[in-house]
Amino acid sequence: MSIATNRKARHEYHILEKYEAGIALKGSEVKSIRAGNVSIKESYVRFFNKELFIVGMHIAEYENRGYDDVQSIRNRKLLLHRKELSKLKSKIDEKGVTMVPLSLYLKKNLIKMEFGLAKGKKLWDKRKDKQDKDVKRKIDRKMKEYKNK
Repeated sequence: MSIATNRKARHEYHILEKYEAGIALKGSEVKSIRAGNVSIKESYVRFFNKELFIVGMHIAEYENRGYDDVQSIRNRKLLLHRKELSKLKSKIDEKGVTMVPLSLYLKKNLIKMEFGLAKGKKLWDKRKDKQDKDVKRKIDRKMKEYKNK
């Protein structure tokens, strides 16, 4: 079940590879995420030392949180195996490659994040993608009209 998606990421970047990671969260954050009070639009993934963190993910405060006081925007650790982390680190060292969060979802009652290795698109790439999408939409409309006749 998808909770949040970063639609802008697919527009701004070419996604080279996708990865799935768990997130280290506190109890009130989990409840807030399950309620859908989360945004990953302005966030990004990066290495600090040998650990992977998501930076800038906004999780709204849970209404019935009690005494637990958690900041809505803070760095949260992503949970991956050490071999995956070392492989990612070597790929990130290439010029122009970055990591962007794509979606946040539930999997077997655990909150997982899908992020991707990405390269930035040029302006002409974005125009070409939009043109291709428009052409596909027109073709689909014509096919639908043809089937209805």
